[in-house]
Amino acid sequence: MTDAVLSFRDVGLQFGDRVLWRGLDLDIAPGEFIAVLGPNGSGKTSLLRAILGQTVPTTGTISAHGSLGYVPQQHAEDSDTMMLRGRDLVGFGVDGSAWGIGLRGMSRRRTAVDSALRQVGATGFANRPLGLLSGGEQQRLRIAQALTRDPAILLCDEPLASLDLASQRVVVDLLDARRRRDDTAVLFVTHELNPVLPFVDRVLYLAGGSFRIGAVEEVMNTRTLTELYGSPVEVLRIGGRLVVIGGEDDHHCVAHQYPGDVLGTDAGFAVAGEDL
Repeated sequence: MTDAVLSFRDVGLQFGDRVLWRGLDLDIAPGEFIAVLGPNGSGKTSLLRAILGQTVPTTGTISAHGSLGYVPQQHAEDSDTMMLRGRDLVGFGVDGSAWGIGLRGMSRRRTAVDSALRQVGATGFANRPLGLLSGGEQQRLRIAQALTRDPAILLCDEPLASLDLASQRVVVDLLDARRRRDDTAVLFVTHELNPVLPFVDRVLYLAGGSFRIGAVEEVMNTRTLTELYGSPVEVLRIGGRLVVIGGEDDHHCVAHQYPGDVLGTDAGFAVAGEDL
């Protein structure tokens, strides 16, 4: 794929004797939305770290053709950070915490920050301290921070974690709007597939030291996941939902509906969450 914004060639990653995956070949096209799934410890976050250059792959190469934007999960900030104004957090995407960028640089910085804030609808609360904002509002600002560099691809590390359903919808809609408007690709690490299912082009599923890549229907089925885990896995459709039972952690559940209700643990399997 000549116009790929991110390319993996024979990429492998292992720590000691533990192989997370090997032989990963993948081209991500402009505007493509790829969900990265897998059990805890399968290497989802390590994949993002390798793209960002924080982890060196054991084998192969990763090539980015354009700038990267990073959106972390919503988490508790320390007391000093919570006193920052929202626009100051967004500004770190332009210049980090550096000082002395000059008047001309300050003008460019302000323009980039204001543009990013408008894109995520955060102008109205940008001057308020982070500690006074909701989790959803804080996550909008993290997306704005990632957008200040006009990224060709957004790397999202469980950005819906700890957010309520309404805030999850806002975050997903903002990411989808950006990719449709600017052809920005999205690599979306998640434990919960249902909020992003309507937007996903392909799934990269990591498990058992291996992986599968393909459309949702190609990957999220009994045969493929059984092969990937090396143990029986059952994939069922119940009331418009996709439920995965079995695998490395004994139980998984992925709701194939947006936003939809997910099944409870009293049915004998877990709601999509930390296990997937």
